[in-house]
Amino acid sequence: MNQGKLVFAQIMEHLPLSTFRRCVARYDGEHKVKRFSCLDQYLCMAFAQLTWRESLRDIEACLRAHSTKLYHLGIRGNVARNTLANANAVRDWRIYCDFAQRLIGIARQLYAEEPLGIELNDTVYALDSTTIDLCLSVFSWAPFRSTKAAVKLHTLLDLRGSIPSFIFISDGKFHDVNVLDHLVPEPGAFYVMDRAYIDFERLARLSEAGSFFVTRAKSNFRAHRRYSHAVDRATGLVCDQTVVLTGFYSRKGFEAPLRRIKFNDPETGKRLIFLTNNFALPALTITQLYRLRWRVELFFKWIKQHLRIKAFFGTTENAVKTQIWIAVSVYVLVAIVKKRLNCSASLYEMLQILSLTMFERTQINQLLSQRPQASGERMSPNQLSLFE
Repeated sequence: MNQGKLVFAQIMEHLPLSTFRRCVARYDGEHKVKRFSCLDQYLCMAFAQLTWRESLRDIEACLRAHSTKLYHLGIRGNVARNTLANANAVRDWRIYCDFAQRLIGIARQLYAEEPLGIELNDTVYALDSTTIDLCLSVFSWAPFRSTKAAVKLHTLLDLRGSIPSFIFISDGKFHDVNVLDHLVPEPGAFYVMDRAYIDFERLARLSEAGSFFVTRAKSNFRAHRRYSHAVDRATGLVCDQTVVLTGFYSRKGFEAPLRRIKFNDPETGKRLIFLTNNFALPALTITQLYRLRWRVELFFKWIKQHLRIKAFFGTTENAVKTQIWIAVSVYVLVAIVKKRLNCSASLYEMLQILSLTMFERTQINQLLSQRPQASGERMSPNQLSLFE
């Protein structure tokens, strides 16, 4: 008697499998593969992300304990630790990169109307990176310091819905500013970044493409003031100026005027100096835009806390990148499910519930709507939360 689909299968129903097959065919991912397909590999790794498995042996033991249900999970091949390890090491990580990018495109359309927190209709991105420390003797392909290795996760986060629109994985020595060479500027969009990304030649390319940037000035910033605009000092603004760069190399890289805004932060008492090439928005809105940059930091902390990207199931570059891209796709997939089902639960609550109910047959929308909570119970202030 059919009692309904397993919760894991209900989640995977939201995957565009035709797109996945095209990604596999593009990189010939199943060349000489007879039993354990790329889809089997993806489903096993996605299961590991959703249920927080510790190792390949842990994945094998858990799935084999439910061997009679594997077919209903969508897994057709035999789950073995060596087979999964070999698949992660050999099958091209770009399959899962391209597939994750397709899921990102779907999610961004769903979250396009999400409120930004300020009155602005344009797209706003926050650009930053996070470092994942590794052991140098094991991950020799990712040098960082003399005694340790690391990979960097460079992320361009769409602040409407906290969806990563661009991700670049590099070794630890790759400087943050170099990722600007890999970005395709979007005309009319705002790019919010910290001082690590100040390279006026690269920022000029953003400006020439019709994009806007908001960043903070370094301590050695040198410029000549051309004009000062009136500001309301009661809001914390100190000045709003049009300036031109005076340094030899900086002026050579960026000849156009810039806007310099000084602001006294009432919370910290610090004086902050912002630089932007946008002269239309109010000065206070520029400061609020930079304040939104903290969301990319929250994104990094969240995925490190709730997804499996700090410890890896393989040691090769291909295995590490495969695991990271599948983790990103799982994050985006859960965000898609949340939006399509109009679920009121936070992303954290969804993952906690799903991790314990993968083999149940309850309808997902019913499962996520049953969240009894005592009237006096509150979430810990230390718990990171997205999509509230």
